[in-house]
Amino acid sequence: MRAIELREKRAQAWEAAKAFAESHRGANDLLSPEDGAVFDKMEAEVVAMGREIDRLERGALLEQEVAGPMNGIPVSIPGSSPGNTADAYRTAFWNALRGRGVTNSLHESADPAGGYLAPDQFERQLIEALDAKNIMRQICHKIPVSSRNTLLPIVADKGTAAWSAEEAEILESDDTFGQITLGAHKLTSLIKASSELLQDSAFPLESYIAKEFARRIAVKEEEAFLVGTGTNQPTGILTDAQQGKVAASATAITFDEVIDLFYSLKAAYRSEAIFLANDATLGALRKLKDSSGQYLWVPSVQEGQPDRILGRPIYTSPFMPAMAAGAKALLVADFNYYWIADRSGRSIKRLDQLFAVTDQVGFLTTERVDGKLVLAESAKYLTMAAA
Repeated sequence: MRAIELREKRAQAWEAAKAFAESHRGANDLLSPEDGAVFDKMEAEVVAMGREIDRLERGALLEQEVAGPMNGIPVSIPGSSPGNTADAYRTAFWNALRGRGVTNSLHESADPAGGYLAPDQFERQLIEALDAKNIMRQICHKIPVSSRNTLLPIVADKGTAAWSAEEAEILESDDTFGQITLGAHKLTSLIKASSELLQDSAFPLESYIAKEFARRIAVKEEEAFLVGTGTNQPTGILTDAQQGKVAASATAITFDEVIDLFYSLKAAYRSEAIFLANDATLGALRKLKDSSGQYLWVPSVQEGQPDRILGRPIYTSPFMPAMAAGAKALLVADFNYYWIADRSGRSIKRLDQLFAVTDQVGFLTTERVDGKLVLAESAKYLTMAAA
């Protein structure tokens, strides 16, 4: 309810800011320094409310998932006998992490690398937490994979039809096919906890590990999905996207340049297109107007819905480059063509000896994931002018 109220309040504040700017413009269509300072303060309040809305919505989703039920759901545990359930395995799993012994139930789902596969419910909880924190996981196409390398067939060039005279030879025009490989890059994170803390039954070990691992992994994933090099990490969408527009300035973007970027995408991709920028770039875009004097940016008043530019959603990520000479400062893409491949089976190892000298225990989680843009023409970026 707090987020809904803030959305309504933010929309009202933005309308008030626009009305103030329109009513205080001078003959040269500019605000005086004093009025400009007032407008900047009003805009800053709108920005602050937007960030608070995002924080509230992410927090509500995480709390809902972390507090959700984690037992009583029968699953098939690799190598288990009929009758075993997620409840038995989950109990054994968390008891082992607290150092209370390893049971046969836990041995039934051991990770070959020495750890134990996270229980099904915990893995779903972690994945859902990643979705809540990682903007790329929310808007991209996700697929589960079971092997280290997955080959995806793609159509590189499409055949065409042609007019032909009577009895003339029919020209051949075949599709050309290629392949894209999705691998399984390893991402790890290590948490340390004191032995006393683990023996404290009141300490919520499950929710703490889920939240903390999700936060750490989500940050590294989002960075790689955007700007990753493809070497020992996923290939970022900006790495393989095509240039759609070059800005005239190294430090500013115009309304016309945003339009040119949007229409550099083919019509088939524009219907599902999403803009992506960092916070500073979005702040600059919010001040742009169209030819009729209407602001380009439209704030969302509906819970769970993003703000919009040119009628399309716009999201922010701290890993999008800022407006600087030569930077890829604004991206528009059909993110259905950026594929995230999750190799199922996140595992957790308990490390008893590594930190024994400080009477601490380590927990090491490992996941294998890859990401790649499968059609380069589905993503276009705006490049700032060279210095």
